[in-house]
Amino acid sequence: MGFEFAKLEKSDQEYPILIQKSSYGDDRGSFEETYKYSEFSSNNINIDFTQDNLSYSKKGVVRGLHYQINPKAQAKLCSVLQGKVIDFAVDIRKSSSTFGKVFSVELSYKNKKMFYIPVGFAHGFISLEDNTIFSYKCGEEYSKESEAGIRYDDPELDLKLERFGIDLIVSPKDLELPYLNQAKLF
Repeated sequence: MGFEFAKLEKSDQEYPILIQKSSYGDDRGSFEETYKYSEFSSNNINIDFTQDNLSYSKKGVVRGLHYQINPKAQAKLCSVLQGKVIDFAVDIRKSSSTFGKVFSVELSYKNKKMFYIPVGFAHGFISLEDNTIFSYKCGEEYSKESEAGIRYDDPELDLKLERFGIDLIVSPKDLELPYLNQAKLF
């Protein structure tokens, strides 16, 4: 077993990390580890995950960009149990040299990848297949008072969701989120 960890930005600051899971199969099916504290800790992911969430999405569903501000800011460990998404993390740390930068990765059941998103990043995704099941572990429990977000279609971020050629499905709540320049930030 094991995981491969790939930092998406070379820096002393904390940035998103793409994680490749190992999977082993035979004629009975397959087995994979989805989390192992010792391996994550040795790769500087020292989070006590306190809440697990699942979302079920149709093709074209856009969720986010969401985050929680202090004192309940969340790190997230994201994966896809069925289907496929493009997952986004946006650096919202005002003092960061990559403030406003979008990090994106494809997560799917087939590619066995996970995406670690540290505190200080907004998170969202677009579902590329019907019946997508998205799973994420959170480093803090959900708090309505700490809830924040940024509009997915902020021109400053330029997520380019039209490149997928699918009709977007966005919740009314997400359409009311502010743009980056009006959002609560770190």
